[in-house]
Amino acid sequence: MTSFPSDPDVSTDALWTPLTVGRMHLNHRLAMAPMTRNRAHADGTPGDLAATYYGQRASLGMIITEGTQPSADGQGYMDTPGVYTEDHIAGWREVADAVHAGGGHLVIQLMHVGRMGHPDNTPHHRTPVAPSAISADEDMHTPTGVQKTPVPRALETDEIAGVVDEFRHAAASAVAAGADAVEIHAANGYLLHQFLAPNANTRTDNYGGSVENRARLTLEVARAVVDEIGADRTGIRISPAFPLGGLDEGDATAVHAQYRHLVSELAPLNLAYLHVHHLGDDALLSELREIWPTAVAVVRYGRDRDYIAADIEAGLADIAPLGRFALANPDVVERIRTGASFNEINPTTIYGGGAAGYTDYPTLAEATVGQEN
Repeated sequence: MTSFPSDPDVSTDALWTPLTVGRMHLNHRLAMAPMTRNRAHADGTPGDLAATYYGQRASLGMIITEGTQPSADGQGYMDTPGVYTEDHIAGWREVADAVHAGGGHLVIQLMHVGRMGHPDNTPHHRTPVAPSAISADEDMHTPTGVQKTPVPRALETDEIAGVVDEFRHAAASAVAAGADAVEIHAANGYLLHQFLAPNANTRTDNYGGSVENRARLTLEVARAVVDEIGADRTGIRISPAFPLGGLDEGDATAVHAQYRHLVSELAPLNLAYLHVHHLGDDALLSELREIWPTAVAVVRYGRDRDYIAADIEAGLADIAPLGRFALANPDVVERIRTGASFNEINPTTIYGGGAAGYTDYPTLAEATVGQEN
């Protein structure tokens, strides 16, 4: 059950204070949350409308992209982008240029899905890899219809360094494409989160068993990315107790212990920011906030317009990333600032397709012209 730190305050004053996040100098505290849109080309190059889509939303300041695979084996869904080939770099460069032209900053989210995939959705049709050979048992859309996620192949201990290098290479590729930063995806049921979850990670080597061992891969990835592109270009996303993909991280005591350790070990790296997908455990969020030395971004499920500034007002966050509001409102910053109404999302066009539900949501100015005509 999602909870909020206080009664809603319709004032948005807390949103309009400038903030420096790593190398990014932001004019306000809003950002664009990462959202999978399934519109990349088959080879993982960002789709033809990606630059338009992200450029339209550049006023959000910090634009965190959809999950982007660091390798062929990191792909799980159909038509998601990659950032590990020269063609990918060229495609993302167009996106970065469009975002920069609109005054924004581009953060490419690096997402290895682990067991949350299907061979039919990947370039080489290989069995997904994961900490252990335990299926997520989730429905997955594939070119031939909905199929169950298969039992993954457990990574051998000597393969894990290669996964770390995939993240390192992807981070370098993102910067080569003009991105201002990357976000390491250690949340929402994907590979790094799978290593954190006891019911998905039953390993008996140095990457399983204890709180320290289950956090090891995430820490190694973070250190490798920092070594490659710098801490001020690196953020990370976590989602304590998030059950997506069949993950179960145990009771509150177990979850607190896992994330206190993880965040305490990440803190000395001085990453640009910590992005928390929050399910309502405000005691844990407050504790992580105290541990973390730089900016904290918080996303909550079920947050309506009146609550956008609530976590910042309560001192629990510095940044309020927007998902569905940003998806349907390319000028959402202006709409919040002026109190204007929001466009409604068309749920049938969120995933896949072309311009409809992607780049055709009207701005206030466009809507006004339409009414006049």
